[in-house]
Amino acid sequence: MANEQQNEHNKADQKIDPIELGVPEILPILPLQGFVFYPGMGFPLQVSSETSKGLIDDVLLDNRLIGLVPSKREQPKDDDVVSGDDLYQVGVVGYLHKINKAQEGYYQILVSGTHKFAIDEFIPGSPYLKARVHEVPMIPVEDKNIEALLFNIRSQFQKLVSATELPQELVATVNSLTNPFYVGYLVSSQLNLKIDVEQEILEINALTDLLHRVASELHKRMETVEMSQQLQATMKKDMDGRQREFFLRQQLQAIRKELGEDDDEKAEVRELREKIEAKLLPEHTRAVAEKEVSRLDRIPPSSPEYTIARNYLDWILDLPWMESTTDTLDLVQAEQDLNEDHYGLEKVKKRILEFLAVRKLKEDVHGPILCLFGPPGVGKTSLGQSIARTMNRKFVRIALGGVRDEAEVRGHRRTYIGALPGRIISSLKRAGANNPVFLLDEVDKLGSDFRGDPSAALLEVLDPEQNSTFTDHYLDIEFDLSKVMFIATANVLDTIPGPLRDRMEIVELPGYTHEEKTAIAMRHLLPKQLEAHALSTDDLQLSEETIRALISLYTREAGVRNLEREIAALCRGVAAKIARGHSGTITITPENLYDYLGPQRFFPEMKTRSWGPGLATGLAWTPVGGQILFIETSRMQGKGGLMLTGKLGDVMKESATAALTYIKSHTEELALDPSTFSETDLHVHVPEGAIPKDGPSAGVAMVSSLYSVLSGKTVRQDLAMTGEITLRGDILPVGGISEKVLAALRAGIRELVLPPLNEKDVLEIPEEIRKNVIFHYPHTIKEALAIIMSTDSTSNSVAQ
Repeated sequence: MANEQQNEHNKADQKIDPIELGVPEILPILPLQGFVFYPGMGFPLQVSSETSKGLIDDVLLDNRLIGLVPSKREQPKDDDVVSGDDLYQVGVVGYLHKINKAQEGYYQILVSGTHKFAIDEFIPGSPYLKARVHEVPMIPVEDKNIEALLFNIRSQFQKLVSATELPQELVATVNSLTNPFYVGYLVSSQLNLKIDVEQEILEINALTDLLHRVASELHKRMETVEMSQQLQATMKKDMDGRQREFFLRQQLQAIRKELGEDDDEKAEVRELREKIEAKLLPEHTRAVAEKEVSRLDRIPPSSPEYTIARNYLDWILDLPWMESTTDTLDLVQAEQDLNEDHYGLEKVKKRILEFLAVRKLKEDVHGPILCLFGPPGVGKTSLGQSIARTMNRKFVRIALGGVRDEAEVRGHRRTYIGALPGRIISSLKRAGANNPVFLLDEVDKLGSDFRGDPSAALLEVLDPEQNSTFTDHYLDIEFDLSKVMFIATANVLDTIPGPLRDRMEIVELPGYTHEEKTAIAMRHLLPKQLEAHALSTDDLQLSEETIRALISLYTREAGVRNLEREIAALCRGVAAKIARGHSGTITITPENLYDYLGPQRFFPEMKTRSWGPGLATGLAWTPVGGQILFIETSRMQGKGGLMLTGKLGDVMKESATAALTYIKSHTEELALDPSTFSETDLHVHVPEGAIPKDGPSAGVAMVSSLYSVLSGKTVRQDLAMTGEITLRGDILPVGGISEKVLAALRAGIRELVLPPLNEKDVLEIPEEIRKNVIFHYPHTIKEALAIIMSTDSTSNSVAQ
């Protein structure tokens, strides 16, 4: 009975033109999974869910029209649970031609697309989806542009069919279609596009836009097919060559067996060949390795050359030519990790986060070449480890202090007995990845002798434009170092050769303030030392007040290395008490530091000086941070001589001479008696005479000291100064401003005289430091003396 009913429907179907049925106001919706149905198309569909089969039974007895709408979900899912929100808003009206109810329980239906429609709203209350829809008209346009687009699409589609496994009948079908919409839809359905792209094409209403989009996608598909054909031809040619080589080697092996040669001796050669085949190697490296293993196969194992060649191949196979670790590009987590590991150091943290941000946007960016420059103990080396951990990269530290041999960097040539690669290649082997973080420690302490200049060998390593082709003398093969992140550390920049320094981005790490040292001690140093001495906070309590006293009374440094040693000494003292039977918590206060560390080691410099005319406070830079520098001048009866003591360098002596010359040439402006100079000898002394001192930055302090003793006026004790002078009285900029400001703060000085051109350097000092200091920027010595000698400190000052 069911078959008779089905035959009646099939007969009725032959008398009805589906196009004439149009688009009804309400359509039952059949969700499509994984493809888009286009108007003009017709092919069978399989329906398995009970809801969809009920829909088919209903429309079979009605007008046979179904709304075919693709689902947005990528994974196929039972359409019983598909809702209106899961579907696109544009679909195709499908006319149900035939139905075949299989014994397995699913329906096989034949459907053809007639019209395009858009969904206005879904109608609830039905076991399957129903929607109120309206027709989206497909209006053909005839003009030359449309004809040209159709000709292009048909010709390109014919080429695509010829180049692929698509049926040839499709070309005839496309050429026979008169409706240009149907041409575009049929070609689009054969391009293997993603479902969202196919839906975009369905939703294009204008014919010109539709054909343009189809032509563009067809062009992309043709490019992909052509590239695939070229690649396949190349691979076939390469495979033919490898197969020929394989057969020849099999024949060679058979000949050796016939000759009775002992094949066991060449077992390791076969093993090496297998390793070379399995190893990811650049083509030029693979060619060298295969050539070397062929040479090894001809060398008797008893020959010394055999061991040399074998070691060389082992190095090639052990290096990470194309193995990389995956960078962690979560900037929020990276910033959190850097802040956990290091307090302060905002400049270098910002630079690392910028690199990660660029790396996230562009994967093939070259690794930066950073040089962390600063005094000892500020965390340069540990910062490199933190950067590697943050980026999820391997960390390798190369100590360059005292290295004098160029071969340490570039390796030895294989002609020498015991030749090995240099430290760069050896470290890459140890890291096991071609993108580690390399810490070149103490790059300013490289030496040179008759064996070459290591700093010159580093020029290629640290140049982003050249290190992609770095060649080690031992390997004699180019190795790509562009993915490596190089971080150099240095205490002094002057000893780094200019070309090498030019290849690095200098990131300065100034000394820490008392507040930063206190925070570092409480967050990092104290917990570390407690753990190292098997103590806990229940055994030892140190307050911030005690840490501050420890910093100011027992250490004098830019970093925190000595501070950590003093905290370790406190932990040792507490551990000794506990070992003797003491129980309970031991609290160390500033008052009982003496019991553990002995007498106070350092005293405020300003309190140790008896102030008066002739004494001025300068600021100096040293490799271990900034410090204040006292300039003392005394006058005595004589004949106008100038004596300089305190182990001064030539530049500093010249500053003193220039200062005296300026004063002599401006006696009238400075209200000094010119005859004084012919009857007076002057003695300029800089205390701590055992320490060499040099540089032009004490010029302003020299003038102030000399003028003070000659005029009888006293230089302000609460003020320090720095700056180079000229004979005309101009004040020129100097270096090390941040270190000098920190040195003044450590000495309790809160007012500074600086050169005007150094104001930009002051702006780089953290705001919490600047706001407690008054800076003066006089342009000339005359303006500076008005500030230095006067009790009125408002002139030419800037509070920051």
